[in-house]
Amino acid sequence: MTDPRVLSQQLLDRLAGSGELTPVWSEAFAAVPRHQFIPDMIWTTHDAELVPLRRAENPQEWMQRVYGPAAVTVQVDDGHPLVPGRRGRYITSSASQPNVVVRMLDALDAQPGMRVLEIGTGTGYNAALLAHRLGGENVTSVEIDRDLAEHARRALATSGYPLAVITADGTRGYPPHAPYDRIMSTAAVQHVPYPWIAQTRPGGKILTPWGTHYHNGALVSFIVNRDGTAQGRIVGNVAFMFLRDQRIYASVDDEECDETTARKSQTTVTPYSVVGDYDASLAIGMKVPGCSVIVVPDPTVELTGTLWFVDPDTDSWANMHYQPHTCVYPIHQSGPRNLWDEVETAYHWWRQVGCPGPERWQIMITPEGQQVTLTETSALATTEWSIDPMSAVGPDHRDR
Repeated sequence: MTDPRVLSQQLLDRLAGSGELTPVWSEAFAAVPRHQFIPDMIWTTHDAELVPLRRAENPQEWMQRVYGPAAVTVQVDDGHPLVPGRRGRYITSSASQPNVVVRMLDALDAQPGMRVLEIGTGTGYNAALLAHRLGGENVTSVEIDRDLAEHARRALATSGYPLAVITADGTRGYPPHAPYDRIMSTAAVQHVPYPWIAQTRPGGKILTPWGTHYHNGALVSFIVNRDGTAQGRIVGNVAFMFLRDQRIYASVDDEECDETTARKSQTTVTPYSVVGDYDASLAIGMKVPGCSVIVVPDPTVELTGTLWFVDPDTDSWANMHYQPHTCVYPIHQSGPRNLWDEVETAYHWWRQVGCPGPERWQIMITPEGQQVTLTETSALATTEWSIDPMSAVGPDHRDR
């Protein structure tokens, strides 16, 4: 089946059937043809590498993926595949899962007549949805990658949405069209660029994926105050690629990590507790800045592998080997930081304060920086513990 009209209707039916497609956005999703925004060459995963899938060679699979429930990879390695044979290593741009697009547009709460700045044009599909409801004259989109920006301009013009697509660094916003009622980022941040706050009207909203070295998976909605600050809260669970200048470069080479000279200990804290539990992982990321976690499963033995905790800035690492039916896990640590000890301490702290969920965290942005605070059940009352998660973070490192 390659008829885009049929596949588009199936997509709409899935979103409506799950209750995710609200009446507010159903008309836009029905009107904007998703396939017109996806490049003729996309990328799929094969043997842990990203390989091209060309529309001309396999139109049926291409169309099925475009209208399927998963994200569609449209660029690897910033447009220059790093693996010989034009195979990719890292995903650097994608068309988001349709249900994530719906959730974010709902959370943005953009009303007709509002001016919106989108950070990260990508394919242009999200910008077209905004333009259909708000009018193209009210939407500005910024894309740092020249090739992606040019593709989006062509797709938007062809589809009847010739809005302003600016090739620029999105961390600076776009002052010529400010102030905005809404700013929406389709890339994750560790710290919110202050120009976004400065270019948003008081009472306006900024919506962005947000994360730490340890945890990438929070959608944060900020309200901009008259005093030039912004107060944010987590409103959803989404994982996006970070802005280019905030990427996290973290990798592990087990041949260079000598366990024979590492500090040895053991723990009864399970791997799931510190990695698989969303609430715990979120808290650990707040408490242990600069620490990335990498899961390396054993391909030969099910449910067996190694958790790595790494801080490239200090050449510190720790690992935990895990396997089924185990109650005690061996730990190795090396470098000036005892990363596992920090992670375990943060996990126990999270439990001691009542296992707070994402609704308990508040993020405040000021001209001086960013502060993350754990609140009581009332969003107005705070505990005495808070931290700037960027205070101990050095150069950016990428986790993809």
